[in-house]
Amino acid sequence: MLSRVSRAGLLAGVFFACVPVGALGLLSPPAQAQEALRPVVGKPLQKAQALAHQGNFPGALAQINIAEAARDKTANESFVIDEMRAAVAQQSGDFKSAIGADDVLLKSGRVPAAEQQRLLMAEASSYYQLRDYAGTIAAIDRYHKAGGASPALETLLIQCYYLQKDYVRAAAVQSAQIQAELRARQTPPEGQLQLLANCQLQSRDNAGLTHTMTLLVTYYPKPEYWAQLMQGLRANPNVPDRLQFDIDRLRLEVGLLTSTQDFMDMTEMAVQNGLPHQGLVVMDKGYASGALGRDPQAARETRLKALVEKTVAEKRASIATDEASARSQPNGNALLAVGYSYVDLGQYPKGIAVMKEAVAKGGLLNPEDAQLHLGLAELASGDKAAATATLQNVHGTDGAGDLAQLWQLRIRG
Repeated sequence: MLSRVSRAGLLAGVFFACVPVGALGLLSPPAQAQEALRPVVGKPLQKAQALAHQGNFPGALAQINIAEAARDKTANESFVIDEMRAAVAQQSGDFKSAIGADDVLLKSGRVPAAEQQRLLMAEASSYYQLRDYAGTIAAIDRYHKAGGASPALETLLIQCYYLQKDYVRAAAVQSAQIQAELRARQTPPEGQLQLLANCQLQSRDNAGLTHTMTLLVTYYPKPEYWAQLMQGLRANPNVPDRLQFDIDRLRLEVGLLTSTQDFMDMTEMAVQNGLPHQGLVVMDKGYASGALGRDPQAARETRLKALVEKTVAEKRASIATDEASARSQPNGNALLAVGYSYVDLGQYPKGIAVMKEAVAKGGLLNPEDAQLHLGLAELASGDKAAATATLQNVHGTDGAGDLAQLWQLRIRG
């Protein structure tokens, strides 16, 4: 009985090298193909097999044609000849002929469902090698309808959509693959997340891109991912100016403040937001990193630091009076600011208590901001559990919720 020839590796050289090269065995012979072949068919096919193993594909094809020329072939003999032709065509890189031979086999009615899936995988690979991405997509669709669920073909499908610049469909399939991995408590491969982010960038899906970048930061917390995520927040028109200082606090935390101007701008924002001590912390980090004190603006930076130190002293002297005044107000806005100032000055228990009192008093202009700042105050005090619990309750669509989520990632990391 003629033994079978193995198929060439499937999906070799896939775009972005996202799919490892695998092996696809030729069809396991159905019951009909187990019948003995007549010598007039079997002998040339045996020679074809030996030649194929030696890499002599033209010689193998010539022997297959000799077998094909035999008269009065049985249905089984024709099937085995077509099967051998498909294998040799794919091994030799004649993908167009491989597709034609696979189609003959699929239409023969002699291929079981499981083997149909394998043939359609091979056909999709052949179309891809020919850069016929529409044909690849159609073959994969037939594969799905035959019950196939190969992750490798899902990746190939994504790449075909991407190469056709159909970024919306590519993102949809890639997102579904990632969500399935997350449901299975698996870590999505970095390459999948990168490809999804690229599709969302190309299709201008800003909300989707932010979510994907958050996943990248969650599982692969590289500085460049944090940088892109922070840049997206800073450029988001839905994020108000009042949260820009909070964005910069996170940028400082993850090491993204590097330039002299970065440190100077954040220092000035800290003072404007009534947190002069935080401004002093920013300047100290700027000096420690070398971004401040060694540039042509060193004298200006020295003057700014002196001003910030003076403002800190003034805040310490006035905060008790500020608190008394805030308590007389009909809402909690002024009291919230006083509580945050206490935290800024290092008086964590008192400051957090005053902030909670302000939240309870109500009438806040930006209640989500208040919860965000309360969580950051608890984090500054060293109480990560309380901070996490508070930050989990920050919602909204103007950036406060996004910042709270990112701080939680930072706490866990």
